[in-house]
Amino acid sequence: MTLTPVARLENDFPTKFGLPRQSGLNGALISRVVMEKPYAREDFLRGIGDYSHLWLLWGFDVPASANATVRPPRLGGNERRGVFATRSPFRPNPLGLTVVRLEKVEIGAGTACLTVSGADMKSGTLIYDIKPYIPYADCVTDAIGGFADAHANDRLNVVFPESLKALLPQDKLPALISALSQDPRPQYQNDPARVYGFYYAGRDVRFRVDGGTLTVIEINTL
Repeated sequence: MTLTPVARLENDFPTKFGLPRQSGLNGALISRVVMEKPYAREDFLRGIGDYSHLWLLWGFDVPASANATVRPPRLGGNERRGVFATRSPFRPNPLGLTVVRLEKVEIGAGTACLTVSGADMKSGTLIYDIKPYIPYADCVTDAIGGFADAHANDRLNVVFPESLKALLPQDKLPALISALSQDPRPQYQNDPARVYGFYYAGRDVRFRVDGGTLTVIEINTL
């Protein structure tokens, strides 16, 4: 099987650090699904605006892995699980599956873009297929989420000084605060003096975490 990208994702996260660990956790994060030239035509997208949500099939930017087990970050990075019992990117075929909310469809002369929210993918990610989310078939109300259920509501209190908030456009703040509250650190790191950081919306965001509180300490323009 040969996979050909049909689109490319664009958003404010150039690297994976800081991204939500699952789709839908950061609904304030807006992304653009930019269709590749052969598929940037109305015919390929006709009727897509009838749906509220879409499935995106995409590729991790890591090599394929033959390892049978991985160490999920949410388990502290020391406990192993079978690769098919996790959503680790290190898999025999490094493919991701994400559900997003469709916010807007834009089709022009030779261009087409889908504005979506809730993606868990970094900017530049290649998308190999787009499918409609069908509620009566795709929503399983009695599903059990394994070890992930225990961390579904994990959140940090974010202390974000007003002087630093002013260094970002106001419309970029909700997605950033949501990303910070979800604790982007590896779970096995718990040093309150350590400074962490990630790139977001053309800024380098720096922070510390002490217990259940994350404090933004610095924002620099790239």
